[in-house]
Amino acid sequence: MNSTPPTPHRNKFPGSTVFSRGSYSEALRIGEILRKETVGGALLVIAAVVALVWANSPASDSYFALRDFKVGYESWHLELSLGAWASDGLLAIFFFLVGLELKREFVAGDLRQLSKSIVPVAAAVGGVAVPAVIFAVVNLSSPETLRGWAIPTATDIAFAVAVLAIIGSHLPSALRIFLLTLAVVDDLIAITIIAFFYSSDIQVLPLLLALVPLALYAFLAQKFRRFFGLHAAAAWLVLLPLGAVTWALVHASGIHATVAGVLLGFAIPVIRSEASGGPEAGPGLAEIFEHRFRPISAGVAVPVFAFFSAGVAVGGWAGLGSALTDPVALGIILGLVLGKPVGILATTWILTKATRATLDSSFKWIDVFGVALLAGIGFTVSLLVAELSFGNGSLHDDHAKVGILAASLIAAVLATAVLRTRNRQYRLAEELERVDSDQDGVPDVYQERG
Repeated sequence: MNSTPPTPHRNKFPGSTVFSRGSYSEALRIGEILRKETVGGALLVIAAVVALVWANSPASDSYFALRDFKVGYESWHLELSLGAWASDGLLAIFFFLVGLELKREFVAGDLRQLSKSIVPVAAAVGGVAVPAVIFAVVNLSSPETLRGWAIPTATDIAFAVAVLAIIGSHLPSALRIFLLTLAVVDDLIAITIIAFFYSSDIQVLPLLLALVPLALYAFLAQKFRRFFGLHAAAAWLVLLPLGAVTWALVHASGIHATVAGVLLGFAIPVIRSEASGGPEAGPGLAEIFEHRFRPISAGVAVPVFAFFSAGVAVGGWAGLGSALTDPVALGIILGLVLGKPVGILATTWILTKATRATLDSSFKWIDVFGVALLAGIGFTVSLLVAELSFGNGSLHDDHAKVGILAASLIAAVLATAVLRTRNRQYRLAEELERVDSDQDGVPDVYQERG
């Protein structure tokens, strides 16, 4: 008797497949986010290179004078250097989007299903824990530098997707979703670490006062349609001042102000029908804010922060050699280049074996390894944690920046070497994901059922 062979890309048991494609709407949304982050990643790299060149040029004094130039109102504890405004203020916009993206993923995205979220979330945790342990081991004899244990824990999604754009990699949608989830979850872990381990001299009164505008902001955001109808501009006029007051009070409390960005992102309501693009719902506030703020974050906030944070006076080859042999830089390089892929890959492998799950047939373990290497590009959040650990401009901070830059470059090169060899397979998978035999607007692979 003739029998039809099983289709390789059809998942008979969705719960037993790791990194499945998920829904088509989710794939489209993730693709749009990554396209915007690609532009931001290019700007970030350019800003960092300009800062490095300027900081090591004969005009280096002007760079540091600009970075340390103070503006603001002292009575409100807001007389800050331009570098501090970039890390405390502009990065709050970045972390607002982190909070918003996490909420969208776990409320309305595919990750609201435990079977789909458990592996990428656990892999992100492994990718945070192993680099932190490696850094701690390298710096175990120095309590002063041990404070930087969290520096090599974050992934810079903008930098990572910029590398993908440069090498022309056509990652399958499942791997793109995995990479973005990794980056967003470990950003959340990083901001939690910042809140609990890098906040000092907490002032209770400003912290309690911050709850008032935050609560009002959350209430009005939840009642967005009732109070503002479809007039998003009216919502902006009310919600943005409340968000700014919340940020200022959190900053005055001694907790790093980027924490306020995450809380404000979490406060925005996410409704499943809105996130899935239902025609009857119209754009929700979460969707409106994401479209408005992501270009600001990717095109302005993160590149400006990179410009003020990446500038470090290396001091020639001798200075570079001294920096790279410092346990701080060494711990960061080993943590990002070795710890990240080991933590992500090992956690994923253990979970698949424990649950008897299999990888989606559109890719193999070598592809997971390539993405895990790519996750070793830790730039934006790593630079922020380095400043919080050692103080901007200190010797350890300078060496940490050298380590972050070196590790990110090494991780990018290694990931390129692995992923470029798989481009032919990625293109075939991409072509398959575009086939729409019934012409209903949804590719066939997203409609297959076992």
